[in-house]
Amino acid sequence: MYSIDEAFLKISPKVARDPEAMTELGRDIRSTLRRLIGVPVCVGIAETRTLAKLSNRAAKKLDVFDGVCVWPATRPEWRHRLMSSLPVSEVWGIASRLERRLVAMGISTIADLAAADPVRIRKAFNVVVMRTALELRGVPSIIAEEDRTGRKEQLIVSRSFSEKVTTRDGIRQALSIYAQQGATRLVKHHQVAKLMTVFAGTSHYSEQRSSPSVLVKLPFPTADPVELTHAAHRLLPLIEDGIRYARAGVMLTDLRLADAHQPLEMFRHAHEESGVAELIDKIQRKEGRELLGLGYGGFRPGPSWQMKRSMLTPRATTHWDELATVRA
Repeated sequence: MYSIDEAFLKISPKVARDPEAMTELGRDIRSTLRRLIGVPVCVGIAETRTLAKLSNRAAKKLDVFDGVCVWPATRPEWRHRLMSSLPVSEVWGIASRLERRLVAMGISTIADLAAADPVRIRKAFNVVVMRTALELRGVPSIIAEEDRTGRKEQLIVSRSFSEKVTTRDGIRQALSIYAQQGATRLVKHHQVAKLMTVFAGTSHYSEQRSSPSVLVKLPFPTADPVELTHAAHRLLPLIEDGIRYARAGVMLTDLRLADAHQPLEMFRHAHEESGVAELIDKIQRKEGRELLGLGYGGFRPGPSWQMKRSMLTPRATTHWDELATVRA
C-alpha cells in the first residue's frame, strides 16, 4: 500500500515477459474490484515504480487504454511523444519548488529528465532525484524498503467536543483517551514516537480565547500508552478551569519503526515490556472501544463531550451488523 487509494503490485516474471498477459492481468484487476466492491480503478504496468505511476496516469486520462496501460506494450515513439508533452512536475515526487530548479537547468519535460545525466542530477539535487531520472529510463532504482509503505510521518488524534469542556479534569480525561488511541495506532503500524505535541483550544468565536500547547520530548521512542498518557498530561498546568474548551488532541511525530529502536535496560518500563498497548488493543477490538481504558481514560460512564454518533452513516461494507437491508 502506498496511500489510501494506491498500491504497488509486483507481477511474476512469467507474466512480465508477455505484454498480452500483463494487459489481461490489468483488466482482471479492474473487473474484479468493480464487481466485488464497486470501485473503478486504473492500472499502469511498467518496469519501474515511477513509470508505473506515469502509465497509470495515461490509463486514467486516455480513453484508448480503457483503464489499463502496459508501458512496454506501447510504441517507443508514442512514449517519447507523451513524455515530451508532459511537464516535469507530472513525475512522481517532483514538487513545484523542485520543478522550478529543474526548469532553470533546462529540464522542463519528463523526457528532459529521463535524458539528463544522472551524475549531474545528483550533484545538483540529491540521490532521490537521480533515482527518479534512472527510473524514467526503465532502470529500477527505488526499492520496496524506501517506499512510504504503511509508514506515517505524523499521527494526530483530535476531536471537537460535542459540548464544551470547562474543567481541568475534563481535559485530563480527553487527553488520556487520545493518548491511548495514539498508542493503539502506533502499535498497529509497528511504530514508536519520540515527540508529542499536546494542545487544546476554545472556539474561534469564543469571547475567552485560549489555545495552550506543549511539545514533549519523550525519553525514548515509545508506543507505551502509560508513557504517552503521562506525556499528554504535561499540558494540564496550562489549562484554566472555567474556560470553555472546544477541542483537544495529541500529535505524535519523529516516528520510527518499533523493531529498529530498542531502549537500554535502564530506560525500559515493566508495563511496556508486558505489551500493555497490544493487550488493550486486542480487548477493545474484540469487546468494544468503550470497555477498557487506563486511568482517567477508563472512567465510566463515558464523557458527555464525546462526538454524537446517533446519525452516523451505517458501515455496510465493513460491519456485519450494519449490512444494508433490502426490502422488496
